[in-house]
Amino acid sequence: MTDMFGILRRAVNPGRKGGRSGVATRAPERRQHNLFDAAATFVAASVEDDQERMDEASGWVSPEALSFGVGELACRAVIALARERDESPEAVARTLLGLADE
Repeated sequence: MTDMFGILRRAVNPGRKGGRSGVATRAPERRQHNLFDAAATFVAASVEDDQERMDEASGWVSPEALSFGVGELACRAVIALARERDESPEAVARTLLGLADE
């Protein structure tokens, strides 16, 4: 356990004895993905049956964040379609789910 604290200390204070050198090295820049980016990519990949892309998007954010983003995307899509069709969001949602006649 004390080894873990030493590793953390060296990572935070690179100039300390036994740590990394004081010269800062730049990590390669990685694109940060937000939950909406992940949700859009995940849903589009799902529609295209692209499991590899779905797995990639799933790794960008936590499962909870991805779920929230997919839900938000669904809400926005239903609202956009309702406006386009001049129907209520409930009618559009039920039609998309095949529940319109029930």
